[in-house]
Formats: sequence, C-alpha cells, structure tokens
Amino acid sequence: MGQPNGVPAAALGPVTWRRSSGGGPDAESVEFALLDNGDVAVRNARDPDGPALVYTPAEISAFVHGAKAGEFDDMVAEPRDG
Repeated sequence: MGQPNGVPAAALGPVTWRRSSGGGPDAESVEFALLDNGDVAVRNARDPDGPALVYTPAEISAFVHGAKAGEFDDMVAEPRDG
C-alpha cells in the first residue's frame, strides 16, 4: 500500500471520487477513488476533506464479494419511510 490509512483525502491529489447511484446528492454514503497505483481510497461523503482509508485491490475485492454474498446484511439499516 502506497498511502497510509487515515491520510487526508486532499493529500491523495486529483482523484475522481465515485459514490453509489442509489442515493441522491445528500444521501448518506461513502465515496471511492481509484488511485494511480491501483489502490482504492474510501472516504465519508459527508466529510470530503476528512480522512480517507486506502485499500489494496485484493482487500476491496474481498469486501465486494462479501457484500454481494450478504455477509454484511446485518449491518444495514432498514430504509426509512417518507
């Protein structure tokens, strides 16, 4: 990993942050950015200048596969009405 975890997001330079299309611009979400070295940075969309966590492609792959398999479903809040 080229960047330490908790690095200020701005220190990552000019990267393109992406978020799920499932929420609007004010939705509670996390954002992901592909870094030049292939690592993936993750930040809280509500705090874009705050810290970013940096993961290897293998770590992101393991997370995505686990999420698709439902391994984290117990951590997801039920959708709010209204």
